[in-house]
Amino acid sequence: MREAAFVKQNKEKWIAFEKAIHFNTKIDPDQLASGYIQLTNDLAYAQTYYPESKTLLYLNSLASQAHQRIYKNKKESRHRILDFWTTEFPLFFRQYHKTLGFAFLIFAVATAIGSLSVLNDDSFVRLILGDAYVNETLNNIAKGDPTAIYKGGSEIGSFLGITINNIRVAFLAFSFGVITSLGTAYILFSNGVMLGSFITFFYTQDVFLQANKQIWLHGTIEISVIIIAGCAGLIMGNSILFPKTYSRRISFMKGAKDGLKVVVSTIPFFIIAGFIEGFITRYSHMPSWLAFLIIGSSLVFVIFYYILYPILLQQKHDQRPA
Repeated sequence: MREAAFVKQNKEKWIAFEKAIHFNTKIDPDQLASGYIQLTNDLAYAQTYYPESKTLLYLNSLASQAHQRIYKNKKESRHRILDFWTTEFPLFFRQYHKTLGFAFLIFAVATAIGSLSVLNDDSFVRLILGDAYVNETLNNIAKGDPTAIYKGGSEIGSFLGITINNIRVAFLAFSFGVITSLGTAYILFSNGVMLGSFITFFYTQDVFLQANKQIWLHGTIEISVIIIAGCAGLIMGNSILFPKTYSRRISFMKGAKDGLKVVVSTIPFFIIAGFIEGFITRYSHMPSWLAFLIIGSSLVFVIFYYILYPILLQQKHDQRPA
């Protein structure tokens, strides 16, 4: 679009907004925020297509004034954090369910490959997990406690170390999206192969049920949320590959922001997983019914919050009168 046509199309909107700012007109904070979003979109468009133009200077100045007005007058709800977790994020995440499906598919295929590889080649698990880990686990199996490795260290120390490491993996899966979706796909794939090799290794040692009963206590949330973090990375990576109507730079900025929001949402879940691994998984002789109750509850919790609840919330939102 030519600059003159762009100005003509939006001139009246800008002038109305400018008058509201200059004459200190009383505006509802939410309406002001909505107008500001439109203004910043126009500003981004001007930065892309009309650099160093008078239009860009004008919009920059107006956006700066609007920013000051918004943060001076808009009052945040005292329930802002609660609203984010219960309403804002689930509604936002609904649009990325298909991307989550792709992340799950990549991880599931990789897990199957890792599992089949171990079944067909005993040495594959050593290649993936390392000789030290495999040898220690074999010793633990011989002693009758396949998951004894989770009992090392203090409970609090294990909790903190595990939680920090899990968050690191999540941000790694997200950050690799900066080299397009292929980067995140690689992280998902490598972790999937590792998981498939890991759980199948116990099957080859005839302790599959005994070991997995303990592993999935924390692993249910941990693995689920790694996939969700992978979804965040795919969101950012796809924004580079498929910018749609945006410039590639603007699309990337939007994708990075959306992906970061998703990966931040996983932090409380990783804390829960770390708590379970640090304080509960070490009790390998707990009743099977209790272990499966924790595993089942964890799975239902994740599926409900990230899949079912956003769908229900979206349906409820769509049914509201306009």
